[in-house]
Amino acid sequence: MTTIVAIRCTDGVVLASDRRASKGGMIGSKVVKKIYEIDSKKAVAIAGQLSDANYLVNLVKAEAKLIEFNRGFPLTVKEVSKLLSNMLYSGMRSYAPYITELLVAGIDETGPKVFEADISGAVTEEMFTSSGSGSPMAYGVLEASYRQDLTVEEGAEIAKRAVKSAMERDPGSGNGIQVYKITERGSEIEENGGVAQ
Repeated sequence: MTTIVAIRCTDGVVLASDRRASKGGMIGSKVVKKIYEIDSKKAVAIAGQLSDANYLVNLVKAEAKLIEFNRGFPLTVKEVSKLLSNMLYSGMRSYAPYITELLVAGIDETGPKVFEADISGAVTEEMFTSSGSGSPMAYGVLEASYRQDLTVEEGAEIAKRAVKSAMERDPGSGNGIQVYKITERGSEIEENGGVAQ
């Protein structure tokens, strides 16, 4: 129960999420982190089982560093997505699926990229996407507002509106908005509309 959003822009990418974690019919936490940095130019937003998502994110970060060390240059956004999808697929094939969906976004030598990886290991490249229980409401804002010439700053405002829209109607989403912006200059996190780092 959550809302996560990713938007591809002309000069980078934006990820956004709410901060609520649910435990059945209760609110388990009001300050959950749902966006994780893979490196300074790539990040992942998580929806679903928090323990599964945390495990996968930690595993892909370690694997990505090992691959980068061995070959001398970092993984592309697509390679990070494929690495995650392989892990998700192996769980599905062994009848122990990871109950999570992941949005991978970043910037590399091919430009800004956004990918979505689902529980089955399927990966799709998207211009914008959303996942979680609040995604139907978020998609309404994304569909109405997205343009291919968006800047990261414009994309961040749309992402905030999309998550806010979901929080208005979805009981599984709430307690603030986290926005993560990635450009060639680096990354920046906003918490509840203010810059955190």
